[in-house]
Amino acid sequence: MKTPAFLHNLLIGIAALGLIAVLAFLYDKTQAVDMREQNEVLSLLRELKDIDLRWDAEVLRARSEREAVSASNLVDSRTAVENVLRRLANTARGVSSPALSANMFEISLAVRQKAQLLEDFKAENAAARVALEAVLRQSGELGALAAEQKNIIAGFDSVLARLVNAAPLYYWQGKDPRDVEAALDDLRPAIGALPETLLPRGAQVREAGQALLARKAAEQKGAAQIGILSAGPRINNLTNSLNRELEAKLQEKEVYRAYLIGYAGALLILLGWLAWRLKAANTSLEKRVVARTAELSDALKHLKESEAQLIQSEKMSSLGQMVAGVAHEINTPLAYVKNSLGSVAAKLPELGGALDNSEKLLTLLQAGADANPQELSSQFALVSQQLAKLKQQGVVEELTTLVNDGVYGTGQMAEIVGNLKDFSRLDRSKVARFNLNDGLTSTQLLAKHLLKSVTVHQQYGTLPDVLCSPSQINQVFLNLITNAAQALDGVVGGTITLTTRQEGDQVIAEVADNGKGIAPEVLPKIFDPFFSTKEIGKGTGLGLSISFKIIEQHGGRIEVQSQPGATRFIVRLPMQPLAGASGDGAGGDGAPPPAAPASASA
Repeated sequence: MKTPAFLHNLLIGIAALGLIAVLAFLYDKTQAVDMREQNEVLSLLRELKDIDLRWDAEVLRARSEREAVSASNLVDSRTAVENVLRRLANTARGVSSPALSANMFEISLAVRQKAQLLEDFKAENAAARVALEAVLRQSGELGALAAEQKNIIAGFDSVLARLVNAAPLYYWQGKDPRDVEAALDDLRPAIGALPETLLPRGAQVREAGQALLARKAAEQKGAAQIGILSAGPRINNLTNSLNRELEAKLQEKEVYRAYLIGYAGALLILLGWLAWRLKAANTSLEKRVVARTAELSDALKHLKESEAQLIQSEKMSSLGQMVAGVAHEINTPLAYVKNSLGSVAAKLPELGGALDNSEKLLTLLQAGADANPQELSSQFALVSQQLAKLKQQGVVEELTTLVNDGVYGTGQMAEIVGNLKDFSRLDRSKVARFNLNDGLTSTQLLAKHLLKSVTVHQQYGTLPDVLCSPSQINQVFLNLITNAAQALDGVVGGTITLTTRQEGDQVIAEVADNGKGIAPEVLPKIFDPFFSTKEIGKGTGLGLSISFKIIEQHGGRIEVQSQPGATRFIVRLPMQPLAGASGDGAGGDGAPPPAAPASASA
């Protein structure tokens, strides 16, 4: 059963949510109108209107100017219109305007129809101009040829002159076409009376005149349709409608702004009253806060201890893997030494016996005449036999080989111990000058047991030394190389590429592999503490988190790039750490690292 206190708190919560919702609603209603898209729409409409006016001007020019108007302007205008209409359609999707939605289709259709009519008009105008030029040219040529004939009927020149005078007036001034038609009708019988040599010329004149009548009529019809189909008034009406809608929106914003001011004032009064009520309970609350703070401090202390233990566990896990690998690597040269010493121990009794018998022989020889000749002969034969046997068995050469094998084995162990020493840098100060090439090389040698089935390519550049904690940087390299080797588990032809270079005031170390890669949904989380894609019991999920924190505390950063078949970790370190950057921290003796951000350079 719910307690009255719970119901009271629930009602207070619902009321508070209601007040916040009303405030958010009023605030949203008072937000400024986004004028960017509105202005872009108006600008595009002005462009359409300018193009429409330019088309009307081109029609007038085509009908009045002596020079022919180029059709390329029309092509450019149509391209510009289609571009403007496309931009207008894209912008209109983001503008909430009933007027724009209602008129967009009609304006687009009207503009495109006018563009087509203008194209037809230009074609008819050009054809009419060609027909007029043909009438004038061919009439002049026919008149010149007819003047050379003496048997031309009377009045032919006057009929031809009427056509020559009526045709330009009809084309340029739009006179009544009946003058041209009458001149062509009178020209027909006159042409029929011409000599046969001039009949084709006369027919060409009449055809040119008829073409002029047909083309000019089509041009005038097109001009009339263009004048009727002007899109300018529609664009003006749409522009005015958009402006009216904008004014209405602004007025509505002002009304809601007044509501918001009044509502905010009421809320302030309510909040003042609540503050007064809360002040009374503040004293007891402070005491509870002090007690709770003490509890949280204890809990935080325990949490830090637990976190430090987990980080130490991760370090010990890495150290255990490294020690296991080192033990495995030491086992082989140790076997050399053990086998060599065993063989040497087996040969020592024979050598010892030969030496003892040789000493007895020397004693007998030193006795001179007092020595028993038979005993001397017997001892000499025994020593000769033992020496011959040792020489025949090649004991000296074998012992030399065994000693060399032992020396080689001890050298291998010394090299491994030296690499381990260079890796840990236990004999040096915590912060020192360090070359990343040396760190990668020693780390690779220590992780050799993980890289037996992997091909490692070294692409080292010439690097300056950086000021850092070498043991911590080596721990980062060991984590990255170990992860790369594990990513190549089961991959045929697995390759790890170690690359170093200098970029400005930074040194770069890259560890790349051609393994399975990191899934895109996992990539942002790989630097999170305790996050791991390994099976339970095979990882703590702290390796990359600790590495991230180490590099961060050195003033650098780790980046990762991954896709199926290629993963690359990039470590960037400044040659001189920034102020406040320190080598102490995760992986060292300092405090454990905080959680790395999920988006850390991934």
